[in-house]
Amino acid sequence: MDWYLKVLRQYSDFEGRAQRSEYWFFVLINVIVTFILAFLDSAFGMFDPQTGWGVLSAVYALALFLPSLAVSVRRLHDTGRSGWWMLLLFVPMVGALVLIFFFVLESQADANRYGMNPKR
Repeated sequence: MDWYLKVLRQYSDFEGRAQRSEYWFFVLINVIVTFILAFLDSAFGMFDPQTGWGVLSAVYALALFLPSLAVSVRRLHDTGRSGWWMLLLFVPMVGALVLIFFFVLESQADANRYGMNPKR
């Protein structure tokens, strides 16, 4: 839970680096919370089949948009890449796969232009 709270505290920090564990634990908790909220939306009749969103899920997604973007950019920085690589999301299917590959890569061992290695 510490990784999740750390990302929320740094919700607008697009500088520096984020370890793999920080990024992936944040993603894991987001997936779990999203499933719970989707279940609650369905159970309470707040799910709109036309949009594919429920009220709780939509509010949660909106609230976590900026922190998710920030931790993704910091994760790219940790692998030595610019945050502009996030624009690959606009390339259907292939862009997301390339970004997932980048997010899985090992951190650069030493300091890079984005800062010191967060593992040290």
